[in-house]
Amino acid sequence: MKLIEYADRDMLALDVANILAGELKNALLSHDSVSLAVPGGTTPGAIFDSLSATHLDWSRVHVMLTDERWVAPDHEMSNARLLRQRLLVGPAAAAAFTPFFIEGLTAAEASDDLSNAILPHFPLSVLVLGMGADMHTASLFPGSQGLEAAMADTAPAVCPINVEGQDIGRITLSRPVLDAAMSKHLVIFGQEKRAAVERALTLPALEAPIGAVLKEAVVHWAA
Repeated sequence: MKLIEYADRDMLALDVANILAGELKNALLSHDSVSLAVPGGTTPGAIFDSLSATHLDWSRVHVMLTDERWVAPDHEMSNARLLRQRLLVGPAAAAAFTPFFIEGLTAAEASDDLSNAILPHFPLSVLVLGMGADMHTASLFPGSQGLEAAMADTAPAVCPINVEGQDIGRITLSRPVLDAAMSKHLVIFGQEKRAAVERALTLPALEAPIGAVLKEAVVHWAA
């Protein structure tokens, strides 16, 4: 794990967007197509704004989420909605995108079809992760129903997750998929999350899922 500290969050967003763009361009030099997996939530929005304006061959980039709430793509809680508003605009609108939602099915029922749909895009070329103070990443929440299956070496690409106390189900890329990414970046803000990352390295993976995917990752941090 490598930690990069930034003077402020605006500088982090600009620098991380430039790093991601550079990695995608380099990957495109030796591959017909490349894949980019990104989180939802509020943290990556400013990164998306800068990255979406980058001029590269987006038609050869396949974008997917690291995880999704099981809601329709126009729902206010949909991560796909955020991507369409902040990342898949401007030059980046030419990228292919696979949403993690199938109307009429549950997350568990759809997981096999979604896994098969994205298998051609592995290993991930570039992965961006977020993390909660509870040390979850993607939808790999400590104590959640489905976590153990999603963390297993034999896990399928996409796994359903149910978090206690949350009415809406989730679907997530599994730990093996996240960990196998060619380039991994974790973006976090604040002292609490920085301390959580350091603590995660000392805990079992099921207690601190982020710790299981930090090998060779770059952590980008601003206060």
